[in-house]
Amino acid sequence: MKVPLTPPSIDKFYEYIKSADPDKIRLLFSLAIGPCDDKGRYLHWDKLRHLPPPEGFDSELYWHTIKQARQKISKKLPFKDKAGDSIVFSVPDVVMRDILWISENATGAFQTDAKITDSKTKQTYLINSLIEEAISSSQLEGASTTRRVAKDMIRAGRHPKDHSEKMILNNHNAMIFIREYKEEILTPSMVFELHKILTEGTLDSEDNDKAGAFRGPEDDIRVYSHDDVLLHTPPKFNELSERLKLICDFANKVGEDDTTYIPPIIRAIIVHFMIGYDHPFVDGNGRTARALFYWIMAKEGYWLMEYISISRVLKKAPAQYMYAYLYTETDDNDSTYFIVHQLKVIKEAITDLHEYLVNKSNQLKEAEEVLENSPLHGVLNYRQLGILKNALKNPGAEYTIKSHRSSHGISYQTARTDLLKLSDDFHVLKKYKIGKSDIFIAPPDLRELILNL
Repeated sequence: MKVPLTPPSIDKFYEYIKSADPDKIRLLFSLAIGPCDDKGRYLHWDKLRHLPPPEGFDSELYWHTIKQARQKISKKLPFKDKAGDSIVFSVPDVVMRDILWISENATGAFQTDAKITDSKTKQTYLINSLIEEAISSSQLEGASTTRRVAKDMIRAGRHPKDHSEKMILNNHNAMIFIREYKEEILTPSMVFELHKILTEGTLDSEDNDKAGAFRGPEDDIRVYSHDDVLLHTPPKFNELSERLKLICDFANKVGEDDTTYIPPIIRAIIVHFMIGYDHPFVDGNGRTARALFYWIMAKEGYWLMEYISISRVLKKAPAQYMYAYLYTETDDNDSTYFIVHQLKVIKEAITDLHEYLVNKSNQLKEAEEVLENSPLHGVLNYRQLGILKNALKNPGAEYTIKSHRSSHGISYQTARTDLLKLSDDFHVLKKYKIGKSDIFIAPPDLRELILNL
């Protein structure tokens, strides 16, 4: 990975204006060049320089014309970089379009099979999404446990076996913490507690006292790529207290009025960006940043955000995530690059959720079709149908009362009744006693068992 090229100095643009003939000056100001290219993309110089400029322009002049358009709509944030220069953002059409799309798709109702959108099944899919975000966010920072093992660990409530599983369990606990405290104002103390939950038992031995605490003067924090290229040096440790307080004030909309309004989605994304930029902790900064993004979105009423996993999308292209930071830092602290990237990620995550719900609906229908001509038709609840759907695809899969209870957020007795009916009453799951616990196993001939009932 390489650091993107810093855009050419604006001085060259001014020199061009002074020396250019009148016809070129008229051409320059006659073309309606805005903050994005002709395809609506908010591109950094590192990419724009490779594209053909409009007729009569060279790449540098095209860049400076776009840059002028951006500066006209940019606004300062209450944050500074390490050198004391302002961090800015803007809301070009591409950003406004995505904000409106997300607002429409993350705050209202959405259409899918009624079986999977009632209050009980929402609880099931919310639990699944919390697990998914916990796994993906941890994997972004090095956790290597497989999805299936991690999900089984959380659902079964077993203790993590290694560092990776501990990271994932911590992330899951942090997401639950956010749900419980989302109505509260954000304070540095809350951020420390969140970081402590995220890093419990996962820091190096010499950093055990740094869980829920700022990095210190002895911590030489640098951000490197996988191939050891220095990408970012965060602010000094003695600035962190003031900078974190400013982040919390910004998250809480302190001092905001009609003239300083910032859309909630942008506010959440900027908090995400600033935690990543400041890197206030020895480890777990990315996980903390993404968790705070969820906190603000939940607080602002974007209820669907609790069901999606942005980290799963980020994990598909981690380099793009890093470049969103680097483009900002190399182009006059223009955080619009990061905003554009995150809006794209959120849209993809919401789209994935819709597809996931459609797939779940289809899978339930498939299970019902298998059951249609059996005595089980119309007898099983959606949880039992879900088990059979999973069991039909995974012969030999194991289920326990504890894992079933955890997957659906139900009581012990409800989970026990669900499974015992499938084993003792309908004989479609095999029950075994291991120690004091019952284990329910999907037999390889499950389809035949159902059809022959």
